[in-house]
Amino acid sequence: MKSMMKKLMVTAAVIASPLMVSAQEGGDNLTYILVSHAPDSDSWWNTIKNGIALAGKQMDVTVEYRNPPTGDLADMARIIEQATASKPDGIITTLADFDVLSGPIRNAVDQGVDVIIINSGTAEQARDVGALMFVGQPEYDAGLAAGIRAKGDGIESFVCVNHVISNTVVAERCRGFADGLGVPLGSSMIDSGQDPAEIKNRVMAYLTANPETDAILTLGPTSADPTILAVQEMGIAGDIYFGTFDLGTEIVKGIKDGTIQWGIDQQPFLQAYLPVVILSNYDRYGVLPGNNINSGPGFVTAAALEKVEKFAGEYR
Repeated sequence: MKSMMKKLMVTAAVIASPLMVSAQEGGDNLTYILVSHAPDSDSWWNTIKNGIALAGKQMDVTVEYRNPPTGDLADMARIIEQATASKPDGIITTLADFDVLSGPIRNAVDQGVDVIIINSGTAEQARDVGALMFVGQPEYDAGLAAGIRAKGDGIESFVCVNHVISNTVVAERCRGFADGLGVPLGSSMIDSGQDPAEIKNRVMAYLTANPETDAILTLGPTSADPTILAVQEMGIAGDIYFGTFDLGTEIVKGIKDGTIQWGIDQQPFLQAYLPVVILSNYDRYGVLPGNNINSGPGFVTAAALEKVEKFAGEYR
């Protein structure tokens, strides 16, 4: 049985949370907190919020979503510390920067809080901080699968538009793609920054300077959306091979109209939903999967858009 003090602390934490789903009457009062690195402005994370909320209802537990409003990682580290202090039954968190976040996560584990790493980081890093497991997409493997697919489609050269150049794990997508093609990455990865106008200009400049480029690889909606505008403005939309990571409104449109050949879905819904199910069953029955869980990659093409469109921004 939980102490009355812990119940009061959990109740206070839930009241302060921007997203909360309460356990039903008669439940065992299990509480899980998901902490992400995403700023409030990033709508991609709405699927994560929906995933954790649905799992909370189905498993009859209390769940909370917390994040740094501006995406500041030092702020995220403090949020993890605050979550630990509230003594939840488990913390689900991204590991966007190992140096900044590993300390607070290890402290949570040392305090007896079960932790599952999702989305960002690696299985090795999850093990290093003492987490139960990693649920996400192995980025190099996803890039490799994309490169092998592209090679089968006759692609020999590419440009990787990287809008998060400082995130070495995300850059593994580009390296894996190059290895899948069997070509050196070299200067094929460009630092596009995150300003949409600048991304479009840099893509156009690269393609103008390297007209022999067979393919474009973008790493998410932030870089994909301006790149779509770039190829449209250059008059090569549908002619140049275009693949991207993640899904979004403009990406789905691009797949549908033939501008984009495929999108790699890391299935963020599963990244939020599965950890709540796993932790609930672990706390109640002591059962735990024996390995990490790969939520992606899953290739989405024009032939498989029906459910993606139906649940886009909700569960896809």
